[in-house]
Amino acid sequence: MRKVNQINKWWRLSLWLLLPLAPVTSDAHFKTTPNSPVQVHEDGTLTYRKAANGDRVPDYSYCGYHASEAAIPDVKVKVLVPLIKGDATTQIQQAIDYVSSLAPDKDGFRGTILLQKGNYRISGSLVIRTSGVVLRGSGSDEAGTVLYAVGNDRETLIRITGAGNRVTGPPVEVDEKYFPVNTTQLTFAKGHPFRVGDKVLVNRPSTGEWIRIIGADRIGAYVDYPLTVWKEGDFDQNWYREIVAVTPRSVTLDVPLTNALDPDYGGGYLARYEWPGLISRVGVENLRCISEHDTSNPKDENHRWMAITLEHVRDAWVRRVVTQHFVSSSVAVWETASRITVEDCKSLAPVGEIGNYRRYAFQTLGQQVLFQRCYAEYAWHAYSAGFTTPGPNAFVQCFSYMPYNFSGAVGGWATGILFDKMTVDGGTISFGYRDVDGQGGGWSAANSMSWQCRAAQILLDAPPGAQNWAYGSWAQGYGNGHHELEHTFIKPESFFYAQLKARRGRRSVEEDKIRVYNSSETTAPSFAQTAQLSELARHPDLTMFEWIDRMIEQYPIQEDYSEAVMLSDVAYMKPALPIKKGTPLQLSNGRLLLDDKVATGKRTRTSLWRGSTRPGDIAAAGPNLVRFVPGRIGRGLTDDLDTVVADMVKQNIRVMQSFPALWYERRRDDHARSRRADADVWAPFYEQPFSRSGQGEAYDRLSKYDLTRWNDWYWRRLRRFADLADQQGRIYIEEHYLQHNIIEEGAHWTDYPWRTANNINGLDFPEHPAYAGDKRIFMAEQFYDTTRVKLNSIQKAYIRKSLDNFKGNSNILHHLGVEYTGPLHFAQFWLDVIAEWEKENRQEVLVMLPGTKDVQDAILNDPVRSRIVDVIDVIQWQYRDDGTLYAPPGGVSLAPRQYVRIMEKGNTSFGQIHRAVSELHARYPEKAVIYSADRNVRYAEWAVFMGGGSLAAIPRVADPDFLRAAARMKPSVQIVDGMPQYLLGRKGNGYIVFSNRPSFSIDLGKDSHPYKLVWIHPESGETIHTGELVEGGGKIEVRAPFENEAVAWLCLQNQNACQE
Repeated sequence: MRKVNQINKWWRLSLWLLLPLAPVTSDAHFKTTPNSPVQVHEDGTLTYRKAANGDRVPDYSYCGYHASEAAIPDVKVKVLVPLIKGDATTQIQQAIDYVSSLAPDKDGFRGTILLQKGNYRISGSLVIRTSGVVLRGSGSDEAGTVLYAVGNDRETLIRITGAGNRVTGPPVEVDEKYFPVNTTQLTFAKGHPFRVGDKVLVNRPSTGEWIRIIGADRIGAYVDYPLTVWKEGDFDQNWYREIVAVTPRSVTLDVPLTNALDPDYGGGYLARYEWPGLISRVGVENLRCISEHDTSNPKDENHRWMAITLEHVRDAWVRRVVTQHFVSSSVAVWETASRITVEDCKSLAPVGEIGNYRRYAFQTLGQQVLFQRCYAEYAWHAYSAGFTTPGPNAFVQCFSYMPYNFSGAVGGWATGILFDKMTVDGGTISFGYRDVDGQGGGWSAANSMSWQCRAAQILLDAPPGAQNWAYGSWAQGYGNGHHELEHTFIKPESFFYAQLKARRGRRSVEEDKIRVYNSSETTAPSFAQTAQLSELARHPDLTMFEWIDRMIEQYPIQEDYSEAVMLSDVAYMKPALPIKKGTPLQLSNGRLLLDDKVATGKRTRTSLWRGSTRPGDIAAAGPNLVRFVPGRIGRGLTDDLDTVVADMVKQNIRVMQSFPALWYERRRDDHARSRRADADVWAPFYEQPFSRSGQGEAYDRLSKYDLTRWNDWYWRRLRRFADLADQQGRIYIEEHYLQHNIIEEGAHWTDYPWRTANNINGLDFPEHPAYAGDKRIFMAEQFYDTTRVKLNSIQKAYIRKSLDNFKGNSNILHHLGVEYTGPLHFAQFWLDVIAEWEKENRQEVLVMLPGTKDVQDAILNDPVRSRIVDVIDVIQWQYRDDGTLYAPPGGVSLAPRQYVRIMEKGNTSFGQIHRAVSELHARYPEKAVIYSADRNVRYAEWAVFMGGGSLAAIPRVADPDFLRAAARMKPSVQIVDGMPQYLLGRKGNGYIVFSNRPSFSIDLGKDSHPYKLVWIHPESGETIHTGELVEGGGKIEVRAPFENEAVAWLCLQNQNACQE
């Protein structure tokens, strides 16, 4: 039957080719005019009318592998990978690494990894990091090579990535004149240092004046969005170019610029760059990728989001690849990729929420990227160019079936986009103004072209200082851009290949793969024509889905096995070893210890909300363990956890605190309480502990949460971080709850997974919420109510999950929540669940108790529950500098900052911080004390440390014996000459003294041991070994070698400690 269908398809195609055409009228309706930006001539050639300032329609033909000047090669096979039982990730990666180790041939290729037909299960990610490597399957149909991405992680299945180590030289400003669109020659008023062959970055800055002129400084002004207004520097155009000719005052670029350089708005700059980690000549081809998912949930997102991504790469391709069921992209090209071809690919049956950042079938943030003959179905943005994407980028002869949103430019002044013979069946092509949508998309595209495209609508706006064009549109036209020859069949068939032919002087073989619609607008067909057309109408039309198959069949990849070896003949490479556990965090002598040393260092806490994927926000972003930007890894995006831990070590950060973030997506940053109009959710996403159910709609218009099903990615990320942190002697504080959602601002509750409207679990919180003053929310009393049976059950399961996730980790502190000001009974409930878990699992965990002082005191005076608590966190109370106590009551539905509006918090002091810590240390000597309350006091961290506290952020002291000695010391205060002297000490062991002045006395009247004197600067941690011996048995006088405060360490003479 399949063969019969194939014959029918070929018959239909042949009939179209043989069908005689009626003569085309020479009516002006079918012709461009002398004033047309693009003028089409009788022979199908194109010329361009320049505007008064020199702007013209750009040449888009430089897109693709080697700028479409060379065909994608069929690279020799070097290793054959047979079918593998079980997980094939390691073996295929071994094959990739083997080919990566080979020497490149004269064309720069090392070779191809060929996978046989059949199903390969891939639990991890396959990564190509070296130039000249190709991963090839034995067919993209169901009988070919299938990579099954298994498991419930979100790892990209195949990553092509070099290294992001580009080094850019000093910028050189171009001449102060207007360089129009499609410029290749740039001049300089004072000459330049560039040479032929230099790789340069051409920058068109996004100045404040330009942003003001185009109105982008007012985007979101009426909805109070801090993340939608365009900011200077976030919308620069940065083109990668090569210099092909020079004169003393000019350079010629290899590719035209797709935006003007205007001196009124910052002009432009050139900078030479070197990029040793940029890879090239790599490809993925001829295979099928399927993401395994939960078939009971049509919107399941606990599986793979991206099939293939490309970054830090130039001259690469993805061809003849079919993907199924991925949440987001078949192919995503990121900012650092250029000259990429993606062809004859299909994105089928995506599984995930129907909303933004999902179902982005084919997307580019890169430049000179060519997507041709691709098919996508049920996408959100099937074919898209992202924010500020520098052109050219071309989408040629692609098809989108029944999309949920438009194809085109998603926002942020992307330039030089070509949509050529594109079809969007049931959707829109948009190069329009988006205003706030898409996180302040504003003017989405500039100097972009729609040529002979079909869609329900084509939205085309003309941004200030630029233009967009549409020719031969079969769609309803919208916007004030340039629309011409609408509802008209025009030649040349492909704008891209007409430009390429004009540039190269010869026809491309790719023109043979264009699906040509033999068309006629005649209303008077002949009898013969009507007979042929009637016969043709009996059969379905040939679709792009089928056309792709035809091209694959008609132009097969030519295999060369002459130098191939079997994978079994390749030297075995051992897989990466599992992470080794570091020194466990221990509690001893009322101190938290690592390797018998007091645990000290700075603390950091993950972000509560905010963020965007704009350059400025990415650069300023702190770490977040569960921040997620699909397919993208790096600071401010999806953090690389190895990098996070390495940064902590480098910056002397000992502790990371993490908690469920305030809300999932950035639209709620406006603090509105309304249900969203659509699912245009904004990244970065702060993932929540629970999975979406695939049922109904939450207030963000994605599906509702199921509080009984876990977000596996969220929990796996936290566990992975804990493992890495453990290895490096870092500590992880897991805050089980974020109280911020249930008190204060009503918007905090709006998208909260626990809210009745946002989950399928039937929690009986009132719906619609009674916002106090139509603004505030007071849900704490209900949320902390332990008598609600269903709520109680879900709370208990959640707490247990928070414990289960870190079972076996030894560097975890379990914390109720930094903001917790709730009632005693919920703190008791929390501790009881922990105690029950510890008993069942025969494992004790370190438990950290926050809260108001009355709640803490009640727990600590409870003989049963007090035993569960290991660490006391002084956070919601403090001693004022006059010695009085600030201690608001717990369980009254007020947040920490609300208390200070109705109670006098006052200021504290070094001495009062020391008092709070040392009192608790003396009263509960078996428990560690951490001070998290107001520390806006000079050397507050030393006050904590000297009081016997743990995790004080004192500077790093080079001598490891300093903290080891401190672990055996007790805090005390001496009054010497009327001044307080803060000591940690132990007779016969040593002393640490903090003084507010450089000259001071130390009373050693009760200790006759001799000690070595070492000075430590309290701000820098600089250690000075004086070599001086201090004899005990009386009062001694010392003077620090620096001014103001000082730390003296008296180290026992006959010990090996405190050696220079």
